[in-house]
Amino acid sequence: MSERAITKHWTPRAFIYLALSIVGLVWTFALNAWTVIEGRNYFADLFGSGPAVSSIGVDLLVVAIAGVVLIFAEARRLRMKRAWLYVVLSAVTAFAFTFPLFLAMRERKIAAREAGDG
Repeated sequence: MSERAITKHWTPRAFIYLALSIVGLVWTFALNAWTVIEGRNYFADLFGSGPAVSSIGVDLLVVAIAGVVLIFAEARRLRMKRAWLYVVLSAVTAFAFTFPLFLAMRERKIAAREAGDG
């Protein structure tokens, strides 16, 4: 497989989304591991540690729900396969990982369509 085939359709924006996806995976994994190591109740801390933390929790939950709607709508529009996998993966990793990953794959799909490859 040639180097061009590997990097085909990776636009600068797709690379930015991929980088954000990796940051989201590593950072949330570290914080979730810290929560487990300390034996904390994740949801109690998220929604019960004061109004500011609860506000952030609700804010992110609403954004995640809007993101899931976008994932399914855009995947259908662009005929991307297995969009449900991003949602399932977000339950076991983090939406901060799967949403930018979806956006990177979306950018690749758009670039492929513009190039006449997909």
